[in-house]
Amino acid sequence: MRLLSVNIGRPRPNPWKSPETTGIDKRPVDGPVAVVVPGPKGAGEVGLVGDRAYDVRNHGGADQAVYAFAREDLDGWEAELSRELPDGFFGENLTTSGLDVNGALIGERWRIGADVVLEVSCPRIPCTTFRGWLGRDDWLGEFTRAAAPGAYLRVIRPGDVRAGDAVEIVHRPDHDVTVAVAFRALTLEPELLPRLLVADALPEEDKELVRRRLPA
Repeated sequence: MRLLSVNIGRPRPNPWKSPETTGIDKRPVDGPVAVVVPGPKGAGEVGLVGDRAYDVRNHGGADQAVYAFAREDLDGWEAELSRELPDGFFGENLTTSGLDVNGALIGERWRIGADVVLEVSCPRIPCTTFRGWLGRDDWLGEFTRAAAPGAYLRVIRPGDVRAGDAVEIVHRPDHDVTVAVAFRALTLEPELLPRLLVADALPEEDKELVRRRLPA
């Protein structure tokens, strides 16, 4: 299990959503990238130095510090969409190889390279910027039905990461709530919502959403 690339966003106009700038256009960078603990959501801070979120209401902050997506899943979409999808194209900071990102447990921890430790916090929920970036009218539906959203991670131990770094799973919590299960529960399969209550590492805003949706 390793990183194929570390990807930083290039600010570009966002004609699909307010605000008018997006960082979804992420490109691989050479050399080490510093991973830091960002502040709370609302300021646009993220976990990779040189990157940032522009839709500060929905992105960034400690629980969405780093976004990981598997190269194997990008390859699957390449075949499905009949187009090239380079590393970073889905807006991911880390493109991985050999790692089951969607099968990762909420609260699972990964050591990357010598120092960095990240914790799986929640799935990525697709937005209208993502649909516009892909240029497909039903992209949100296609992506949601596939239930392979990639994982947001919080920074437990900062440091530097770079392409080629090994990824090691150093902790797995004692429950069965994976990134894919959490995504399905929060989107098309609300009957799964009660299962999420055992995932202590789920962000508080997601826990509150679960509580609101469950019957009294």
